[in-house]
Amino acid sequence: MIDKQKDTSFDAIVEAQKIAFAPVVFQATMALRRLGILNLISKNRAGLSISEIAEQLSISEYGIDVLLEMAESSDVVLRNEEGKYKITKTGFFLNSHKMTTVNMDFINDVCYQGLFHLEEAIKTGKPEGLKELGNWPTLYEGLSQFNPKAKKSWFDFDHYYSDDAFDEALNIVFEEEPKWILDIGGNTGKWSIKCCQYDEDVKMTILDLPGQLNVALANAKEAGFENRILGQEVDLLLENPAIPKGADAIWMSQFLDCFSKPEIIQILKACALAMNSETKVYIMETFTDRQEFDNAKYCLRATSLYFTAMANGNSKMYRAEELYECIEAAGLKVIEDTDQVGEFHTILTCTKK
Repeated sequence: MIDKQKDTSFDAIVEAQKIAFAPVVFQATMALRRLGILNLISKNRAGLSISEIAEQLSISEYGIDVLLEMAESSDVVLRNEEGKYKITKTGFFLNSHKMTTVNMDFINDVCYQGLFHLEEAIKTGKPEGLKELGNWPTLYEGLSQFNPKAKKSWFDFDHYYSDDAFDEALNIVFEEEPKWILDIGGNTGKWSIKCCQYDEDVKMTILDLPGQLNVALANAKEAGFENRILGQEVDLLLENPAIPKGADAIWMSQFLDCFSKPEIIQILKACALAMNSETKVYIMETFTDRQEFDNAKYCLRATSLYFTAMANGNSKMYRAEELYECIEAAGLKVIEDTDQVGEFHTILTCTKK
């Protein structure tokens, strides 16, 4: 028992050091990716020496040396007996796996500097890290004004976790053959455009903040749907926000996780006022307790801290039961619960009680 406990303690100390130096490992890996070192090594199965990498990429041997030593200790690369570096499976996924590269770019370009203010954000309930990107009350007011790198990484992240689910979601929403859909929090207009491509008769109204709405409507016009995709500026956190009445369906994709529970209830109550007895509300979210694999849950829980430090200071990636409570409190009821839409999503179909 004593030996086993010693092994357990030793392993725990190793894991603790990984956390202690995690920012170093992350930045070293980002540098290896963006300098092209990982990609070069991955293309050479026999391995490459530091001098060979330096010659091909015109980077100092010193710089390559310190990065690869850290990468070797992190199981990103391995060094063989000839002193040549090869890619590991972990390194391969860090360099080439879409989900991983999207996550890394998002953390680096949008969140990394802001996360230094996480403790302050926890204390104040405000996105204290957002000041690293610009001076806005929440991220959503400033999204259209982000610097190009941060904007690209944010949208790549957002679209990665929604685009794969859209095709399946279309089949669910259009089963009822809606003719008018409200797209609340329409983002770039991608969902509304897909709806118009899917059904030649449907009309869409995007509700969003002014900056994002202008982007969405410009994209709709470019796609040739300016007559079928309209827009309305709305701040859903204002008292009694003006949501158009009489729509067949209300769609919210990865939207409610941008708000606290009291705010979600307020938004859903405003939706309820705009609904008739036939209106369906479709809520598509990535719930932490509905993920098939632990790595997805891990990513979602990490994303909650992005909301804390960067986005608004008071929201998170929720468990399904938490959304159920908000839906009930808003005077709605779930009539259909569909898991595994795409790889990560759930769609809750709701009506008025």
